[in-house]
Amino acid sequence: MNSLLNWFTPNKQTWLHRCNPSLKFVALFAIMLFVFFSRAIGLYVGYIICLSIVLWSSSGFPARKVALLHIPILISSLSSGITLTLFGRGNDIIWQWWIIKISHESIHSGMMIGTKSLLIGIISLLLLLTSPPVKLLYSFMQQLRLPAKYAYAFLAGLRLVPYMIEEVQLRRRALRIRRVQADRGFAKIYQMIKLYSIPLIAQAIRRAHRIGIAMEAKQFQQKRTYYYITSFSAYDGIFVCIVLICTAVALIVPELPV
Repeated sequence: MNSLLNWFTPNKQTWLHRCNPSLKFVALFAIMLFVFFSRAIGLYVGYIICLSIVLWSSSGFPARKVALLHIPILISSLSSGITLTLFGRGNDIIWQWWIIKISHESIHSGMMIGTKSLLIGIISLLLLLTSPPVKLLYSFMQQLRLPAKYAYAFLAGLRLVPYMIEEVQLRRRALRIRRVQADRGFAKIYQMIKLYSIPLIAQAIRRAHRIGIAMEAKQFQQKRTYYYITSFSAYDGIFVCIVLICTAVALIVPELPV
């Protein structure tokens, strides 16, 4: 578990890590909404180029890790784009065989969905890799006025993830010590669910009950002070300027012909 956390820890803190997380969230979410209601492929390509430059240069992660994190995004965008191209609708048919029908309209729709999926993945990586969850939630409470009970409940849920992984490992070791062997085929899947689900659910209920009692005892419904203080700085102005430049470049990029 520690090795997994270390893998997602940046090697260095860049200016992008020092930006206010709420400002990054609002700006990137605005870009995402703008992309959702747009159908211009050139706009997507412009954003992909600009935001990829920011991600690769200022994420604080080595290029090898950033490239590995792009693999599922590329697979998702290619699969969605190719599927829509091969099985889309259109009247100007280029090639057809059985249920496969490629037309100018389907090619345009496939390119649009593929580039849009890739852009949304890059936006998500840009936010997740440069915004620690704790700092992001504290910024939501202080700048966006998110109620503390919701933010701390979500933070407590994140803290439970390592415990859940540890419980799975302990259960696996206990079954191995008892020499419990599962059957083969579908019976194995059913038996593994039965061996793991009840103990894990029981442990999760106990931990959730303890966390609920602790949060109620600490008066999370009252107005609270914060240990971590998030504020705005000059780095936020730099980030806003970069977002505006990316938007201007994306609008300048012409529509790709199909």
